[in-house]
Amino acid sequence: MGRSDQSVRQIAQDIVRREGGYVNDPDDRGGATNYGVTIHTMRRLGLDLTGDGAVTSADVRRLTAAQATDIFVEHYFTRPRISELPVDLHATVFDMYVNAGRNAVTILQRLLIKMGFVVRVDGIIGPKTIAATARAMAAAPDHLVDAYGIERRTYYFALADRRPSNRKYARTRAGGKGGWITRAESFIARRYHMSQVAFEQRTAAWD
Repeated sequence: MGRSDQSVRQIAQDIVRREGGYVNDPDDRGGATNYGVTIHTMRRLGLDLTGDGAVTSADVRRLTAAQATDIFVEHYFTRPRISELPVDLHATVFDMYVNAGRNAVTILQRLLIKMGFVVRVDGIIGPKTIAATARAMAAAPDHLVDAYGIERRTYYFALADRRPSNRKYARTRAGGKGGWITRAESFIARRYHMSQVAFEQRTAAWD
């Protein structure tokens, strides 16, 4: 059985709290964002909250936490079919989908391939990905969530390696919206968290 709607909403509410309020960081490709919902998402959904015929940063500012929660549940959990993955993966894949879109799914698909399952890396949760993930969970029920979280961390580091403007998001360990690595590690067992020494060694080349 999957999580109840209330449990899924709780995950979404946790994401909203983690994302925080309105920001418009020029280094963030998402643009103006409120509670993790970007202006691009609001334009795609036609959320003209000011009623002036255009979706601008003013509309982003007007978005409420409750509206953001509804958007996440519908467009970042149910429609992408995260709901059809094993329950234990819901929170981490959902969180990553809000943070990185379809990259959340490609990370999972690449992990499945590493585990010997045949899936297409296309960022879409279809029948083959659903079936392979169920088999992977059955084969490694105590490890799959941790493995996915570690792959998330690796993705964030690689993204920061490629884009110097994004390194501040990976370097900080403040948690919440700030701190990609802390965000990924919040879903894995503490024994797999990086030590401060290891973290500093991994990011030393960015100086």
